[in-house]
Amino acid sequence: MQLRVFGRTGMQLSVLGFGCGAVGGLMVRGDPADQERTAARAIAAGVNYFDTAVQYGNGESEQNLGRVLQKLKPAGVIVGTKVRLPPGELGRIANAVTTSLEGSLARLGLDRVDIFHLHNPITETGGETALSVRQVLHDVVPAFERLRQQGKVRFLGITALGDTAALHQLIDAGAFDSAQVVYNMLNPSAGEELPTNYPAQDYGRMLDRTKAAGVGVVGIRVLAGGALSGSAERHPIAGPAPEPIGSAMNYDADVERARRLLPLVKEGFATTLTEAATRFALSHPAMGTLLVGMATPQQFEDALAAVQKGPLPRAALDRLSALRQAFSGEPR
Repeated sequence: MQLRVFGRTGMQLSVLGFGCGAVGGLMVRGDPADQERTAARAIAAGVNYFDTAVQYGNGESEQNLGRVLQKLKPAGVIVGTKVRLPPGELGRIANAVTTSLEGSLARLGLDRVDIFHLHNPITETGGETALSVRQVLHDVVPAFERLRQQGKVRFLGITALGDTAALHQLIDAGAFDSAQVVYNMLNPSAGEELPTNYPAQDYGRMLDRTKAAGVGVVGIRVLAGGALSGSAERHPIAGPAPEPIGSAMNYDADVERARRLLPLVKEGFATTLTEAATRFALSHPAMGTLLVGMATPQQFEDALAAVQKGPLPRAALDRLSALRQAFSGEPR
């Protein structure tokens, strides 16, 4: 398993991380034996980053990951979790952040987490579930720093969702060590310029900024919530079709566009769309580790096999870019 230096942290993360999210559902609703077997297989294959959050199954993901890690007792595993502040807690951010982390540590069976990510969307002015740039810098960051000083957190992170300009401000501010960045074949704007009138949020080459700031990158929505399988069918334990992030405004539109990328498979650049999507995310040099949602042990094996093939070749990336040109001008 290839390891990549994760920004300025000095940590080396496996290019394939182990996503414990609710969309795939393995670590939330999966069979305990499958959870343990898949995690053990991942560790044996060299995966060293496990990503969870209190929101995944209302603590179920953390609880299950904690149980598995306590049983397997792997050496050198890096764990990241998250806090999402509800609107009613914004008047007591420091207390809410601390309470959330204490609950996470108890469920995980850990004394500290390696990366603690803010899970709220971030906008210029905040509102509803979003936090403003000012709230993050003036309230969240000091609360995170206190937890770091107490030895309960090693590194600070954000989930880079919200307004592009606000996210750029936070990355440039240098307060965070990690950013979870949307990057996939339907929306590559964090890494390259989008065609004119392209139907997706423009993340404005965010990966250039993370690199300049020394921020490690966790690639998220690599499969666009499952749409880049090209199939609308979902596994029984997977979450419902997710609200798209950064791409089309509805999941079916993402699936339809994904199917229009099938020439990558027909022309021999990859054996499946999911393989192409995984290897695409791997292709950007700023990518530290990437997360692929899983419902079954086999889906982990598929992700591992894709990563072992390495990044997509230049010819495949050029073909993909040409195929995406047809999306320009379509409604989002």
